[in-house]
Amino acid sequence: MTYIFKAKEKSENQKEVYYPGFHFSNDVQFRELHCREVCSLVLSSGDLVKLTNADGGATVLLFAISNEKTDAYEQLSIKGLPAIEFDTQTFDSSSYLHYLSSQGISPESITCRSIFDPTAPAGESYVIRSDGNIVLYLALPIQNNSIEQGGGGTVFIEHNFKDKTEPNLPKALGDIRKEIHINSGTGQSYEVKAGEYIQVIDIEGRQCSDFMAVSHDALKAGKERYIDSTVTRTMVSRSYPAPGLCDKFFDQDMQPLLAVVQDTVGRHDTFGLACTARGYEERGFPGHLNCSDNISNAYAAYSIEPREAWPAINFFFNSTVDMHSNHLSSDEAWSRPGDYVVMQALQDLVCVSTACPDDIDPINGWNPTDIKVRIYTEESNIPRAIAHRPFTESEYNMTVESAFHPRTSALTQSFSVARDLWLPTHYESTNAIEEYWACSQSVTIQDMSALRKYDIIGPDAEALLQLAMTRDISKLSVNRGFYCLICSETGSVIDDGTLFYVGPHLYRWCCGSEESGRQLKSLAEEHGLKVWIKSLWSAMPNLAIQGPKSRELLSKLLFVQPTQPLLENVKWFGFTIGRLYDRNGPVFMLTRSGFTGELGYEIFCDKESALPIWDALMKEGESLGITPMGNAALEIKRVEAGLMISSNEFPPTIDAFEAGLGFAVDMKKTHFVGRAALERHSASPKFKLVGLKVAGSEVPHHGAPIFFGRNQIGTVTSAVRSPELEQVIALARVSTEYSPEGVSLEVGCLDGYMKRQAATVCSFPFVDPKRERARA
Repeated sequence: MTYIFKAKEKSENQKEVYYPGFHFSNDVQFRELHCREVCSLVLSSGDLVKLTNADGGATVLLFAISNEKTDAYEQLSIKGLPAIEFDTQTFDSSSYLHYLSSQGISPESITCRSIFDPTAPAGESYVIRSDGNIVLYLALPIQNNSIEQGGGGTVFIEHNFKDKTEPNLPKALGDIRKEIHINSGTGQSYEVKAGEYIQVIDIEGRQCSDFMAVSHDALKAGKERYIDSTVTRTMVSRSYPAPGLCDKFFDQDMQPLLAVVQDTVGRHDTFGLACTARGYEERGFPGHLNCSDNISNAYAAYSIEPREAWPAINFFFNSTVDMHSNHLSSDEAWSRPGDYVVMQALQDLVCVSTACPDDIDPINGWNPTDIKVRIYTEESNIPRAIAHRPFTESEYNMTVESAFHPRTSALTQSFSVARDLWLPTHYESTNAIEEYWACSQSVTIQDMSALRKYDIIGPDAEALLQLAMTRDISKLSVNRGFYCLICSETGSVIDDGTLFYVGPHLYRWCCGSEESGRQLKSLAEEHGLKVWIKSLWSAMPNLAIQGPKSRELLSKLLFVQPTQPLLENVKWFGFTIGRLYDRNGPVFMLTRSGFTGELGYEIFCDKESALPIWDALMKEGESLGITPMGNAALEIKRVEAGLMISSNEFPPTIDAFEAGLGFAVDMKKTHFVGRAALERHSASPKFKLVGLKVAGSEVPHHGAPIFFGRNQIGTVTSAVRSPELEQVIALARVSTEYSPEGVSLEVGCLDGYMKRQAATVCSFPFVDPKRERARA
């Protein structure tokens, strides 16, 4: 699971405001090391590093390099660790090997040491002191046979600096050409060339930075062309750009000036002006420093016309437009120490960044601080990424490309973020509707690697799962699985997924979020259970092979040992462990599961096997019409099949029955978390999840109100237009009084009253109501 680095504990009598997201110290840096990952620490003499085995059983590899480019293990306080051989294929070793190469260091000259062992209990820790200035690389390798026997884990890293005078700035993303420190209440101009990168860093957190860029070529032509917020919002159809397809800032002529490449905050403003002298005057603060004047002063050297008010991009500024009152409001920034935005210049530009001086309202946390700007060379080739924080208190992980990206990126440029990965939305030669029909009529292949996978291992594994899960775990046989839920004490759904019984005392939980890991670990600790909960993070990529020809495709390439079920004997929610073509091929776990409502399977493998498996599937599937499928087509199939997802069908305030998930709750079990609440709620349910057939061709949005007469009695949770039914369909949560089939309702559009779409309550699944396709 992912660790939560705790803020100061609240006492029972604590009444002040609590900030779980802002608990960072300048003297301590926290990191999380996940399965197959590697990280580096720059240590000074006297620094302390604490390593905690969060899930237990995770082995950490250690490489220490001195300033003299020699092995520096002897400069660490931890002694007696033997030198071992390591396999670079067991972790993502490219950054470590690249560092050695850039320093002219032979990999053979740096010894590898191993900390912890496979029997290490959860919570075991080591504290290491550095007696010199060294670079320490730490790696968490995947264990052998992890597909079959379980593996993974998470290690927490706490770096305590002995003498820390500089703030914790993020690690450089490439070759820094220039670094600019902007003192609080000031602004500075700087020039960037097309292709270079600009990184705006909030050093201490909760500090806004107004940004403006002017085209250098336009200036030479006697014109001023700068970022136009209105043009930008119109072009990207968003409040502000973000990494991905809608990533650009435009000028008044609709020409792109910059592209947003990375963002660790995801909360900025393009509606308000940079703060102005007039704004402060009208609040009783004449003569107050302001960003508009600072921008004008910084641009004076370029003969750019000064302005009373600059329509700047307000990075880290937390603004909100209330949809009911149309009121624009602001609050404390979401940015934390070291958070940043990276942009790539698409033209030669003259830029200004400020450190906003506003100290009379919350936008800078009531305490304006400094900003850092780094300019990187074009050769830095910084990848696009968005920060993924599993929990409010978590350190961020930047989104990365999945193991299948070399193949999917050759077929599409349309990617969207799925947790910590970029996954295809649709493919350029087919698009969503053609992919949909391929899934219905032949076979599709889809990257589903953003699923979370946990291995639950140990003598008390079944006891933990019986406590946490809504179904009876004792009924599972080896090589079998079922869909089930993890609920809170209120009966709401924390997470859903599929649980597979891999072997004695070993289960694999494939689910939607990291909340599963947090809940399982919390219950294990609370009840003193002997069990490891190991997060596989991104170490086990997976594919969905879906459609009526999926079994025929897999029969061409699946090899299984006599100890594992044959393909034709793998029934719905069963699985087998197979290899590609023969006994020496890449190993993978093949489950009969999916999220489309069609006959389908899912493949779970390690990263090294990902591309060979993809290539084999595409080769063998060519005669069957195999089609890569993206998330847009999957959404249509999901709603047709009446399958629920978090936030839509089961937000935190809705219990499992109200979410339409009662089929996954075994009330015959005497105890599981949330059972008492579900039993109480089931006696008088307030809401029910139903299907709707909606008149017309317009698809209602998530959250659209549903009316009976003048009264709102529910909301739309998901809606699509079904190509097979040629009908708009929706899943909706309505008051139980209006849930019987055939009841006529109306979906509210515009303000809910000015436009209505007629709708009729129906059952779901909308297509294949008996799920005969999936069971075929």
